[in-house]
Amino acid sequence: MVGVKSKTRLDARKVKSAADRANFKNLGHAAAAIRLAARRGIKRGEKPSTPGTPPHTRKGRLKNAIKYAVDKGRQTAVIGPDVDVAGTSGQAHEFGGAYRREHYDKRPFMGPALEKTKERLPAIWAGSIRGG
Repeated sequence: MVGVKSKTRLDARKVKSAADRANFKNLGHAAAAIRLAARRGIKRGEKPSTPGTPPHTRKGRLKNAIKYAVDKGRQTAVIGPDVDVAGTSGQAHEFGGAYRREHYDKRPFMGPALEKTKERLPAIWAGSIRGG
C-alpha cells in the first residue's frame, strides 16, 4: 500500500487580491458588452422610433455618447450616455420625459441592452481566478 501526506496553506490576502483584480477586469468586460449592445440598438434615422423601442439618432450623438467606467475601489461599473456629449436626452428617451421643451415617449435602450447581455455575464467571471 502506498501512503501520501500533503499540507496546504491558505493565504487569504493573495486570494482576496486575485479576486479583486479579476473582478475589476471582468467588470470592464461586462460593461463593454452592455455598452456595445446599447450602441447596436440605436439606429440612424430621420424619423423618431416607435415608442417602446430604442431611439433613432440623426447624427449619432446619442450612440457615441454611451460610455462606461469602472471604479476599482468600489468594484462597480457605470454604463450610460455621457451628459457632456448628449445632454439629458438619454434620460428623456430611457424613461420618457421632457428634453428641450419637447416631451419624449419612453424609448429605453440601456435596460434592454442589459437584458440582452445578462445571460452572458456569468461566463465572463467563470474561471477568472486560478491557483498558481
